[in-house]
Amino acid sequence: MDVIVRAVCGAARGVRGPGYSVFHAIPYAAPLDGRHRFRAPAPAVRWDGVRDARTFGPSVPQPILWHPGDDAECLTVTVWTPDPGTAGLPVLVWLHGGACMGGTTATTDFDGAALAAAGVVLVTVNYRVGYEGFGWVEDAPCNRGVLDQLAALGWVRDNIAAFGGDPDAVTLIGQSAGASSILGLMAGDTAPELFRRGIAQSPGRIFVPEEEARAVSAMITAQLGVRPTVDALAEVPSEAIHAVQMTPVVAMSAEPEQWTHPNAPYSMIVDGELFDAPPWIGLRTCAVNRELVCGFTTDEARMFTVDADLSAAGPADTARACGLDASAVEDYRTANPGSTDDDLHALILSDGLFRMPALWCAEAAADAGTGTHLYEFAWRSPARDGALRACHGLDVPFTFNTPRGPLAESLIGPRVPPDFADLSAAMRDAFTTFAATGDPGWPKFDRTERAHRIWKTPPELGSDALSVSRRIWQNLRH
Repeated sequence: MDVIVRAVCGAARGVRGPGYSVFHAIPYAAPLDGRHRFRAPAPAVRWDGVRDARTFGPSVPQPILWHPGDDAECLTVTVWTPDPGTAGLPVLVWLHGGACMGGTTATTDFDGAALAAAGVVLVTVNYRVGYEGFGWVEDAPCNRGVLDQLAALGWVRDNIAAFGGDPDAVTLIGQSAGASSILGLMAGDTAPELFRRGIAQSPGRIFVPEEEARAVSAMITAQLGVRPTVDALAEVPSEAIHAVQMTPVVAMSAEPEQWTHPNAPYSMIVDGELFDAPPWIGLRTCAVNRELVCGFTTDEARMFTVDADLSAAGPADTARACGLDASAVEDYRTANPGSTDDDLHALILSDGLFRMPALWCAEAAADAGTGTHLYEFAWRSPARDGALRACHGLDVPFTFNTPRGPLAESLIGPRVPPDFADLSAAMRDAFTTFAATGDPGWPKFDRTERAHRIWKTPPELGSDALSVSRRIWQNLRH
């Protein structure tokens, strides 16, 4: 059955389901055509009549999930609400991951029906990725994908009451690159009027100096034969950029110790404007009174190493690529007896890419007086004979209760495990309660007790997460 909401942006026709209503592809910024592809987001134009919001809209330009010729009106949100006729519900705004290169709201992975049924309004956001979102441009602001997120939050402030939400009770929730955005915004005390709390799932060590981003982008524009300016790049089709955007990774992977983030062409740029420092540094002095849930999965990097041929490099090479001294490998071996070289590759990468950044951010936020809660997602996937373990992204299907979505199919398998529903319900209850009250249901994190939730079946309370890794990495927090 259809349902119509009349908001500041205009009227939208959505679909009513059992316990929720959903409105797709509502624009929060102008279409990405011409020079708009590389500029800060421009305001969307209010429409007349009733907009059809019953189906997914186009994704932003990216190598997959998008095709040349797709509608340029792709900076949109999807809104899931228990009841647009109610008022004052807490709001969750989801920022997807994707290594700053991909991601979309147009997927059943982020189906918000279960979260809406739990009593929150969920907003999922399309934001620019790839060069349009995170490539360095001479005459345009950096981190345009994050500027898109801020524009979407402005839309939420102005319109979410029409969908039953409270604009003063907004919690950002995101995974991987999305989690990194959240922590960066919190660390910079950015837009305190737009959100109150943050849930950061597996934030990455993906904050790079502006000169590094400039050098990486120069490798891409050299392949394209253009200058990195708005006008020059506007003449280059997105698909042409996608075809060469991995070129820098070849050069960076040959000398990984020379680069902050040698695994991907795009990162969050420490530009001195939106981001002054990586969040594990910036959060130490943040002054805005916000609350944070931050966490990681036990075996983050298994997603990336399970199919990799690691025979040509030893764990010492991985350690050096992550900025550690090669001697750190022996510390890892001693603390993890029986581990193979492949195990150590995955463990070192898990720490370097995600686990230590999450822990550092929790420590910095707690030190600054931010109400902080830490978690570890430790449930092991049965897929591929258990080889993935508790890998990067595995917590997302549990967050949304989407065990049959594409992500769950790849990370868990076609059969829904018998304990999936209970663990998923526990996580949703914690996150929605945090959005409403600031308390997810376990003790706050501090440097003394180091309490954290361990998401497994059944969930447990742990202490001193990553104690060995913390000591190995204690001098690398930069």
